[in-house]
Amino acid sequence: MKSLLRIFAIMRKEFLQLSRDRLTFGMIVGIPLIQLMMFGYAINTDVRNLSAGYVDEADTHLSRQFVSDITASQVINIKQRVASIQELEQLLDAGSISIGIAIPVDFDRRVIEKERQAVQLLVDGTDPIILGVARQLTTLPIRFDSQEVPPPSVNLMEVRNFYNPERRSAVNIVPGLVGVILTMTMVLFTSVAIVRERERGNLELLINTPVKTPELMLGKIFPYIIIGLIQLVLIFTMGWYFFKVPIRGSLLDVLMAALVFIATNLSLGLLISTLVQTQFQAMQAAFFIFLPSILLSGFMFPFDGMPAIAQNIAEVLPLTHFNRLIRGIVLRGVGIMTMWQELVALGVFMLVALTLAISRFSKRLD
Repeated sequence: MKSLLRIFAIMRKEFLQLSRDRLTFGMIVGIPLIQLMMFGYAINTDVRNLSAGYVDEADTHLSRQFVSDITASQVINIKQRVASIQELEQLLDAGSISIGIAIPVDFDRRVIEKERQAVQLLVDGTDPIILGVARQLTTLPIRFDSQEVPPPSVNLMEVRNFYNPERRSAVNIVPGLVGVILTMTMVLFTSVAIVRERERGNLELLINTPVKTPELMLGKIFPYIIIGLIQLVLIFTMGWYFFKVPIRGSLLDVLMAALVFIATNLSLGLLISTLVQTQFQAMQAAFFIFLPSILLSGFMFPFDGMPAIAQNIAEVLPLTHFNRLIRGIVLRGVGIMTMWQELVALGVFMLVALTLAISRFSKRLD
């Protein structure tokens, strides 16, 4: 009986400690709820509203009806019409669309005579899910209202797979893994390293030296920048050797994008270290950021296929912008300035996180 009373007393003490630790208590309650919402929104096997563009060189009643019918399927979301196939390919290169629809001048004749496919679907094949959705589009029933046009007995559409003609999933996964691994390691290592120094009392020793707060912060993150670059080289070397993943863009662009992304994650890790008290809390906070980054960044599921609320959350995650950058450079071979918006977004995030980290760290020292 006394043993049970002692056990209950310890249990009561533990619950009191948890209730006083607001960060841990908040994560105990919040993480399951947030995970439920993220998994519910992000894991969507019924992909819809993929961004698309089209060129209609025929510009006839039948071609306009075809565009209307394929839009009504809600599988794609047509964002713009362009004047040529070359412009469609440029939109694919920049990552502005996932699917391009090319309607030729002789569309009506092809539909009536059924000699060959009447439409080409230009698809970003770096994501196998998008390629699968494009193939589903070719099976959609297209119903023309003209009596002169019988229902087609064969598929009207031909799929052209860009960037990944062999349809290998590794081509999509390996570049995405770069961002995932760097997010996990850089945020976790930095936040835990700073908190560990505080727990051991080493920060108090540094305070008594002439080192200023910005110098201390930069000195802490520079070693991890080197570690991050080593990880980058290892991932791409192994990806090329084992999985034959090509690097179609400039290595200098890859390096520049990776440097900004690494610095962004390290700044985020520093900010976390100013918000928590223990290494355990630092790991909890890092996990709190890591999970939504994997689910919502476009690494696992097509970004366009997620609901608007999930897309809005994803836009404030650094991994979302880095995934677009690295896949654009490595797989599509575009220059970094073609996707300058993503680079600017990472830079702004880095400056905000680093400024807040330095500000909070200075206040804690005072």
